[in-house]
Amino acid sequence: MSHLDPEIEQRIDGPVSSEAVRETRMTPAEAIEGMRIRFPERGNRKLRRVIDRANADAQLKAWWHVSNVNAVARMQINDHSWVHIQVVVNIALKLLRQLTKHGVEPSAVRDYGLTNEDSEVIVVLSALMHCVGMSVHRRGHEDFSLFLSEPKMRDLLDGIYDEPERTVVISEVLQAITSHRSDGEPLALEAGILRVADALDMAKGRSRIPFEAGSVSMHSLSAAAIEEVTIEDGDERPVKIGILMNNSSGLFQVDGLLKAKLRGSGLEPYVEVIAHIDTENEKRLVSVYRLDL
Repeated sequence: MSHLDPEIEQRIDGPVSSEAVRETRMTPAEAIEGMRIRFPERGNRKLRRVIDRANADAQLKAWWHVSNVNAVARMQINDHSWVHIQVVVNIALKLLRQLTKHGVEPSAVRDYGLTNEDSEVIVVLSALMHCVGMSVHRRGHEDFSLFLSEPKMRDLLDGIYDEPERTVVISEVLQAITSHRSDGEPLALEAGILRVADALDMAKGRSRIPFEAGSVSMHSLSAAAIEEVTIEDGDERPVKIGILMNNSSGLFQVDGLLKAKLRGSGLEPYVEVIAHIDTENEKRLVSVYRLDL
């Protein structure tokens, strides 16, 4: 997934499925030791301070670890480790920067007179916090994420934002967190970006854990079919999302799951999605598929 941004590698230390499982067998101290979120900061000093604090926060990392234990070891569903967090951070930033590059105004700028850099802080914080509630339970994890993350964000933003801007930033992050659920209704561009970015972490292993554990279903088969996701300038719209699949079962991920997250996100006017099937071993029923938004 390096195509998302040449400055950062999204997946690290090998296939995420094996990495996510290995992490669940460590002690908590061992598991959080190597966690470090990286992304291209591009001169955004507020964002740099936020991520430095997050990378030094053992409680936040512990939430990521427990979330992954619940997801992978106990429920045998897809990865919710810190690697997932890193991927979503980078996808979300890439989407936001692609949109602002083409003149799309973030909601924080339009509605509050903040800056594009402040919108980046909102997007990154929402990605960092969006599934910490999985440390409590899968069911209702978005709501658990809200009450865990609110006081944590006040600590992370202390001295970076004064009131009332700090409460504005935190409120926008909380909206993004609650709106990333399947029936969420994003009210801001930044919230829609998190919703789509979370759905786009589908390549190179994240959702392959159930399949590798022997669960064969349309969900597990289609997840295993996704090879690569790219984000670049669109031909007709500001953003083109390219999805490379090794077989046509991956269309379920695209048409069944990604479409549901894109619809209602607020990103529909700005995004085009094109899926390609690249294989010599399958009779090609579809070679190129364009998602109708």
